[in-house]
Amino acid sequence: MEQHLSQYRIFYEVARWGNISRAAKELYISQPAISKAISRLEDNLNTRLFTRSSRGVLLTREGTILFEHVRTAFDSIGRGERELKRIHDFHIGQLKIGVSNTLCKYVLLPYLKGFVERFPHVSISIASQSTARTVSMLEDKKLDIGLVAEPRARRGLAFLPVMSINDGFVCTPAYRDNLLLREGGEANVFQAGNLILLDRSNMSRKHIDAYLAEHQLVLSQPLEVTDMTLLIEFARIGLGICCVVKDFISEDLKNGTLIEIPLDAPIPGRVIGFSYSPHDMSDTLSDFLEFCRHFRHA
Repeated sequence: MEQHLSQYRIFYEVARWGNISRAAKELYISQPAISKAISRLEDNLNTRLFTRSSRGVLLTREGTILFEHVRTAFDSIGRGERELKRIHDFHIGQLKIGVSNTLCKYVLLPYLKGFVERFPHVSISIASQSTARTVSMLEDKKLDIGLVAEPRARRGLAFLPVMSINDGFVCTPAYRDNLLLREGGEANVFQAGNLILLDRSNMSRKHIDAYLAEHQLVLSQPLEVTDMTLLIEFARIGLGICCVVKDFISEDLKNGTLIEIPLDAPIPGRVIGFSYSPHDMSDTLSDFLEFCRHFRHA
């Protein structure tokens, strides 16, 4: 655009009202300033845009052509401004979250419930996938935020801690009693029992494997499953000794439905939280993070 936008704005108002005095009132500038701006625009375009009449000004043929284009442009700008106001007033936005099935069920859902109640016009999509995939997509800026165990290497990502979790081996009292009855009271339950863990691709399993290797603990051909919820259900029905996140079965441990198999050294805890890029954050992401900070301390 060769001419200054303000000149086209003045031209638009004069053409719309057909009167320089009315245009001056709408724009809160003087009539001489209006006339000067129109003259400058006509000189720059080398085209006469208005003719004067006793009732005001009239568009020339060339002025009419220009006005149709300028009106379309300013109508489009007006729609854009109204859309931005609507987005601001109703907190309209989009949020794409990456999270594993386990963390979605046991950690994320309460946050989502409260956030959606407060910001009902935000569109939320969930990428249900492995933690490793979530971190990779965050680094590639394909997600707004991810709920993950705190990564060792941040790689430019910020991290908002939510909770600490602890893993442990659990089973039903009946399973333990029957195992010791069958194998003897001095039996090594990790060798004699039916061990069930998450599969080796899972980040929780990698954490457990590192612990086992450090303490030179060998499990006797453990069974593997892909889902923590299924693993917990297997433990509850007495299928074996399952390695689970104890925080997700706190009621079972409290009421004695499940018991923990003691270890010589506890499995190190982990921190779960929201990971995101701190650069170029959307208003929606900022709102979500602010909500999570307050929700965490509520």
